[in-house]
Amino acid sequence: MKTIEIKIWRVGLIVFATLLFGQLYAQAAPPNEPPPGWGPISINMEEINYPYPVSYMNFDVYGEDVRIAYMDVAPVGSPNGRTVIFHHGGLYYGWYWKEQIAALSNEGYRVIAKDRLGWGKSSKPVIPYSINLWAANTARLMDHLDIEQAALIGHSIGGQMVTRFAFLFPERITHLVTVNQVGLTDRRGGRGFRPLSGEIDADPNMDDVYASLLRWANENYSNWQPEFLEHMRIRYGHRLSGDWSRLAEVSQLTGHMRAMDTVVNDWQHIQTKTLILGGEDDYPTYAIESKRAAEIFPNAEVFLIPGVGHNPHEETPDIVNKELIRFLEF
Repeated sequence: MKTIEIKIWRVGLIVFATLLFGQLYAQAAPPNEPPPGWGPISINMEEINYPYPVSYMNFDVYGEDVRIAYMDVAPVGSPNGRTVIFHHGGLYYGWYWKEQIAALSNEGYRVIAKDRLGWGKSSKPVIPYSINLWAANTARLMDHLDIEQAALIGHSIGGQMVTRFAFLFPERITHLVTVNQVGLTDRRGGRGFRPLSGEIDADPNMDDVYASLLRWANENYSNWQPEFLEHMRIRYGHRLSGDWSRLAEVSQLTGHMRAMDTVVNDWQHIQTKTLILGGEDDYPTYAIESKRAAEIFPNAEVFLIPGVGHNPHEETPDIVNKELIRFLEF
């Protein structure tokens, strides 16, 4: 009989103090209009500086020459001989793990943070994307870097990627962490099959684009901080890029794939030690679904942070870092 440890942080002194401090010094919400000076940003993000040097792995997939961008951060001080690989969410980037990279490298971990194929600084091939492909690309990167085993951490759709990796490559993963993973319930039933239309809005209305980004900010963050605006600047700038049509096509391909795949049926087969971590104020059923998932994983525990939304590693990095260090230690 398995034991499931469910840890749910109620409003305590640490959480309250963290959120209060953030609210005192943060802008309450993003500006109602795009700030002056926002301009085009290339779809490969050449203009965007990452917190650590970026390297590339070149390979061939579906007959396309592609490359995956990643940061490989050496441990600070005495290395502990272990590696952690971070996977970002759907419309995010490897750089937003900067607080976790610093915390874990300071604990002696080698830390890898990659941009998935089709996003960030990685290539944007027009190919059949899948969660299997993204998981296999992580194994390919581990081979490239001569890493036999690693702990994998994934946010949002990145949580699906690391879950599928644990299912496909159980001998290569030591710890599995999902952070506000999407797809904790199989919602494919009744949706029907919708073929790709191939229609791309090559000249988007920028007022509508910014309005959609304001909705995104409201839905994803419970405690807005000015540095989160960088996500909006990049996404807004992509729409102004001359290569926007290509990125839109890739986004359509990946969105179509997400509607047709699920990792829910992988859970019962995964023996890896698992942490389901998240902001409790994500979508309304997230907390319930995360607890249900922990009951299905053979070796899982839950850690939920109240008053925090979809991106707890950005809203409350100190809390998330402390929990990751605790979990990865054993």
